[in-house]
Amino acid sequence: MANEAYPCPCDIGHRLEYGGMGCEVQVEHIKAYVTKSPVAAGKAVIVIQDIFGWQLPNTRYMADMIAGNGYTTIVPDFFVGQEPWHPSADWSTFPEWLKTRNARKIDKEVDAVLRYLKQQCHAQKIGVVGFCWGGAAVHHVMMKYSEFRAGVSVYGIVKDSEDIYSLKNPTLFIFAENDAVIPLEHVSLLTQKLKEHCKVEYQIKTFSGQTHGFVHRKREDCSPADKPYIDEARRNLLEWLNKYV
Repeated sequence: MANEAYPCPCDIGHRLEYGGMGCEVQVEHIKAYVTKSPVAAGKAVIVIQDIFGWQLPNTRYMADMIAGNGYTTIVPDFFVGQEPWHPSADWSTFPEWLKTRNARKIDKEVDAVLRYLKQQCHAQKIGVVGFCWGGAAVHHVMMKYSEFRAGVSVYGIVKDSEDIYSLKNPTLFIFAENDAVIPLEHVSLLTQKLKEHCKVEYQIKTFSGQTHGFVHRKREDCSPADKPYIDEARRNLLEWLNKYV
């Protein structure tokens, strides 16, 4: 996935200077960043981090954007205290680092967060959104947990060696055309499998000319050519949640 000559494209983008509108809380065995909705609608969204961890300002910015649209949002530390990836780290060690942070082995944390949202935030309708590592995690939870009414997987790695189509509820997949980590043939495979087997609503959108990380790792002012795609992807994300959660 990455080596010294071929760094993970998650590193392409900007670290936003953003403080956040929410607060940090303890949820059983993990820490989390929570932003309450301005309206008590009984709706919540779990936002799952990329490799740079739950404290990345960009992810908190996205969580706050979602919260502003009527959802209590929570960004849990799915690495459970383990260090996130650091941009200055040796990329040749990335595959080994990733082995200890499996996006498909997060059920204990998901269960804890669901209990918190239902008991402490009185959430009755819950969705999930994830970026990069978190996009793969969304794909996993949407195949396992029926209580998630909707999921949005944003440039999550597609594995072709496993069941990738047994979604339990509506899921939106957002990809970038020029993503060096997720080849378009992987997106085509997912499209084919879902078309053949999926029993629920889904949508796959690939954004022309964009790279890995464009939805949450690029500033809106980074390039006039990119801004419409960033805005459209974020709007699609919110529309999907609004339709199904």
